[in-house]
Amino acid sequence: MPDRDFSFFIGIAVAIFFGIGLHEYAHAKLADMAGDPTPGIYGRVTLKLWTHFEMLGTIMIILSSLSGFGIGWGKPVPMDPRKMRNPKWDHFVAVIGGPLTNFMLAIVSALVLRGLNAGQILTVGASQFLTTFMIVNLSLFLFNLLPIGPLDGMWIIGTFMPEKMRFQWTRFNLQIGSFLFIGIVLLGQLNPDYSVIRRVLWPLLESLVQFLLGR
Repeated sequence: MPDRDFSFFIGIAVAIFFGIGLHEYAHAKLADMAGDPTPGIYGRVTLKLWTHFEMLGTIMIILSSLSGFGIGWGKPVPMDPRKMRNPKWDHFVAVIGGPLTNFMLAIVSALVLRGLNAGQILTVGASQFLTTFMIVNLSLFLFNLLPIGPLDGMWIIGTFMPEKMRFQWTRFNLQIGSFLFIGIVLLGQLNPDYSVIRRVLWPLLESLVQFLLGR
């Protein structure tokens, strides 16, 4: 993982801005393309990325990124699957588009990093910046796939459930699951030894970093 120098903090700031902003924009744009006017009504189909942030999720990712694993979220994009042309699968695509955007950003940063390194024109600062940018976006990718609370993973898993089970699953996660999610996140931040998220996702993060860097 990158050292905490100036490039590290710049990398975090840029990664948060583009990582969260483009993540939420992807949700909105894909829902809009599927025929749902809801994101547009709320002004979310926009590349003015600052409109996609909320205070708590931003603070969380800043604090958690300093410890090496970004746990955060943007302002939820309002969507109405009933107004999409194919409600079930269009909604699935709109939801998974957010995490996949973070994964693509991580791939691009890794390719640039490897290209500059191969050309032997990579400075220490650029290496730190690109590595941090990649790690934060991979963290957002993995974190948002967790099937709990309001995270994207909950909606993704629900797509493959029978109608009655999906309704119960969604209701649980938006009510009890949301409080459980916040409790798990806060517990992990207060005491890393009890971080369920880190224990589950950290090995996956390290494996993805090694894979993208070709090590």
